[in-house]
Amino acid sequence: MILIDYNQIALSNIIIQKLNDENMIRHMILNSIRMYNKKYRDDYGQMVICCDGPNTWRREYFPEYKANRKKGRDDSGLDWNEIFRILNLVRDEISTNLPYKVLHLDGCEADDIIGTLVLETQEFGKDEPVKIVSSDKDFIQLQRFKNVSQFSPIQKKEVKDKNPRTYLFNHIIKGDSGDGVPNVKSADNTFVEEGLRQTPIRAKQIEEWLDNSEKLSEVMDSEIYRNYQRNKTLIDLTEIPENLSTSIINKFNNTKKPMQMRVLNYLIKKRCNQLIESVEEFYNNG
Repeated sequence: MILIDYNQIALSNIIIQKLNDENMIRHMILNSIRMYNKKYRDDYGQMVICCDGPNTWRREYFPEYKANRKKGRDDSGLDWNEIFRILNLVRDEISTNLPYKVLHLDGCEADDIIGTLVLETQEFGKDEPVKIVSSDKDFIQLQRFKNVSQFSPIQKKEVKDKNPRTYLFNHIIKGDSGDGVPNVKSADNTFVEEGLRQTPIRAKQIEEWLDNSEKLSEVMDSEIYRNYQRNKTLIDLTEIPENLSTSIINKFNNTKKPMQMRVLNYLIKKRCNQLIESVEEFYNNG
């Protein structure tokens, strides 16, 4: 199974190349999908396009989640309303015309879809090989499963860590400033209130907590442990609410891939002339 982090691979190119034209963005997305399908289909089978949906459950749980993303976008000089219109349009075109399952659910991010599908491969001896295509290091935690590997489109190399379990623990302790998640010694509003900064954590302290990870409620004070639980809920992909993971599995099982014969007509209709010659590279072996 090839799991594509749709928004992540698209936005990284849009930001770097300052793209804002519908045809250019469409071609870039389709060409990326073609390239990864050709590269991985023989070893990993079917491709699944995993997309961010509206109203992520994480923001309901933690209102400060990704709260500063809008400011960063406003400062970028790009027309984000137009960019997201195009991303959504192309996503829907892919779901209708390309031979892949496209998963897009209200309340779920691509992280939730990828995490859930990886966990599902551990059930009932399925254990099929999985390639995650994303530069997001949140997925390193999934490498604790032997059937999972990850390729970063930005770095153009495999993402690896010798100890994914330790990486996850450290990630929870340190938080994720890019997502607005403070470290465990810092308050919820650290990244949204002007003038606030994170409380530093010594490496020795993290090592002590790691050594006592089975009894953190005993070795952390109540506020730090409360923040640890906050971060674990937001970062650990085994914490996805059960109703959402069930919806993801049901959507995956009930989604039918379009026939491969639709690809050529779609590329012709959208005048993707450079891609027409490589139409067979969109076909999937899964």
